[in-house]
Amino acid sequence: MSDSSSVLVLTNPYDVTADMVLRLLAERRVSVVRLDPGTDLHSGASLTATYRQRDQRGTLRTASRGLDTTRIRSVWVRRPSPYEGPHGLRGQDRRFAAEQTLWGAGGILASLPGAHYVNHPWDNRAAESKPVQLTTAQRCGFLVPSTVITNDPHEARTFATHQPGGVVYKPVWNSTYRVDGRPCSVWVRDVQGPEITDAVSVCPHMFQAKVDKEFDARVTAVGDRLFGVRIDSPDLDWRHRQDLMTCTPIEAPEPVAHAVVAYLAELRLTYGAFDFAVTAAGDWYFLECNPNGQWAWQPAGIAAAIARVLADRLEKGPDT
Repeated sequence: MSDSSSVLVLTNPYDVTADMVLRLLAERRVSVVRLDPGTDLHSGASLTATYRQRDQRGTLRTASRGLDTTRIRSVWVRRPSPYEGPHGLRGQDRRFAAEQTLWGAGGILASLPGAHYVNHPWDNRAAESKPVQLTTAQRCGFLVPSTVITNDPHEARTFATHQPGGVVYKPVWNSTYRVDGRPCSVWVRDVQGPEITDAVSVCPHMFQAKVDKEFDARVTAVGDRLFGVRIDSPDLDWRHRQDLMTCTPIEAPEPVAHAVVAYLAELRLTYGAFDFAVTAAGDWYFLECNPNGQWAWQPAGIAAAIARVLADRLEKGPDT
């Protein structure tokens, strides 16, 4: 396949999930360019866009090749590094360079004419919002646990006292958090009413009625192709100790499958990783949808199938 139908993959160099799809595209002799714009554009790569009356042109140059950006067929927005600016700059100079790269290079890469996006970066950003997810899930017919997002400690404590099965706390955004200089994750955890202090007033906190679940489920959706796994874990948050969880294939009930497809359409997504808590009675409660969730950790057969479907969409581009 020539550069007239190249695939652009935006991700960091350590992304093993992207590697699975890139190997398939290489086997199919699909022309692929891999770029991590937040870092590569500060280490030798260059990006140019020219706009004239009724004409738009662009060039992307990396260490190994040059590419006409108006001829990019598909863009896979996987896991590019954050736009943080060149390491050689400090303070406001670095922040200035980072913001210019985000809105300049990021804007160019988000407006390639005729390209098929999986997913478009602006749609990804909108779909990452927890309030947007909950509102959309309700509209699409999912069961949604009672939830409050508030910076009012009284409202939070009142909500907790009215949930007979207890409540859990979740961050509304996966913010970077460090303890003694080491990165830490903020996991979903049980919360008792007395634990909710006035510190809640510092920022919005998300509390949710705890689902008496039998197991968790992940449904990975690529268009109307759904891949489900049942997750059995000793932890409330199965991500905490993934070495202790077991995954087996499972099919989402028809109403859930219809709601998944409707949700993607509502938020203009091609891809979504949906998490559910499933009760003993068979009720699937929507927890969240990560528009760019990982999937390479799933059983080999399912991960390979997801990789093939993604490769198909990227190869076909706008004709999908």
